[in-house]
Amino acid sequence: MKQEMTATIKAVCISERKGEQKHPVDEIKLIPDYGIPGDAHAGNWHRQVSLLGVESVLKVQRHLDFELQPGAFAENILTEGICLYELPVGTKVQIGSALCEVTQIGKECHTDCAIRKIAGDCVMPREGIFVKVLEEGMAKAGEAIIINGHGA
Repeated sequence: MKQEMTATIKAVCISERKGEQKHPVDEIKLIPDYGIPGDAHAGNWHRQVSLLGVESVLKVQRHLDFELQPGAFAENILTEGICLYELPVGTKVQIGSALCEVTQIGKECHTDCAIRKIAGDCVMPREGIFVKVLEEGMAKAGEAIIINGHGA
């Protein structure tokens, strides 16, 4: 029997240009085969939307004397309550009212990564995940992320 796991959206973020930190917005629209309107990473490719757990952010935060804000690692969605990087590629994920599919775990870090320069480390390459949007929906902080089984 497949197990359902639930996490919480802590923040939703966008940036207009690649290679920079994202900033929080009230809500995001997720569009199939595109991603998030207004975000630099939107488009018909496999890394339409990025997710990172607040648990990963805290690993870097404890070594800093300033507070990391949502979007600091260029994540679109900051989550809490699930180990994202343990989800297999192909896992279906409901984010708010949108349905997405995990397409990639981690990524190569930009050589000019702002957080790596400031903090000396960036967790996105190791612990961030990427999804493509399968069914349109909206998402905002406080809403659930539901994972129906693994690789479902």
